[in-house]
Amino acid sequence: MTAAPILVCERVSKHFGSLAAVDGFSMAVRRGEILGIGGPNGAGKTTLFDVVTGVTPPTSGRILLNGREIGGLGADRICQMGVARTFQLNAAFDSLTILQNVEVAAYYGRGRRGTPGFFVGRETRARALEALETVGLTRGLDRIARDLPVLERKLLMIAGALATDPEIVLLDEPVGGLSPSEIDGVVGVVRRLAETGVTVVLIEHVMRFLLALSERVIIMHQGRTLYEGAPETVADDPRVIETYLGEGATKRLKTYFAEHADAAPLPHAEAPHA
Repeated sequence: MTAAPILVCERVSKHFGSLAAVDGFSMAVRRGEILGIGGPNGAGKTTLFDVVTGVTPPTSGRILLNGREIGGLGADRICQMGVARTFQLNAAFDSLTILQNVEVAAYYGRGRRGTPGFFVGRETRARALEALETVGLTRGLDRIARDLPVLERKLLMIAGALATDPEIVLLDEPVGGLSPSEIDGVVGVVRRLAETGVTVVLIEHVMRFLLALSERVIIMHQGRTLYEGAPETVADDPRVIETYLGEGATKRLKTYFAEHADAAPLPHAEAPHA
């Protein structure tokens, strides 16, 4: 018997005036999988994340988490129900330390706090430290967030998401702007997240990262699904080649998969729209 999906979008749309940023989009995310979403700029990827996580309500359609409708709920309530995310921009409380940032996430992420106030107990701190350990951000926890380099700010966001004790994490361009060696490090972080049992959905333009991690890939275009299937066949779809990958990236990806070089890193190919 196949387990019910953890997250389902049923013909979800988000309109901004006459613009359909997400246009009748549907997907079902299996519990425990790593699902990758790619597509050109303006395809609707981040808007989809915004709708799923309550940053903005859907115009139409249904969003189900564990069979429960969450479309239209606030971002705080959706997070408390087990959905965490990161952002393209390096969002953090810039005047707080690394540890304080993650403690805030651990304190508010899965608990409905009825009265104002903030007190870090042992359980909250332990959850924050565990999240920081998982992402490998354990040095200098008293450093101020605004002073961190790009990689550490991205790891800080992932740690904050993990500290909310989520069932599913949505990562929005987690390796944008990173060097190849830094990208390889984040691959390891995402794999450790998955090993803890967390379901992962990620948006990324860096194709070697997206395809190295994803068990299934969706390519979006104009708010709709252009392709859905295995990562090794994404470069065989003529619509994906024309709309997104281009000939150069397609040839590199095909060469990799044809050689079945499982132990080798994917070629450092980025989509031309990144």
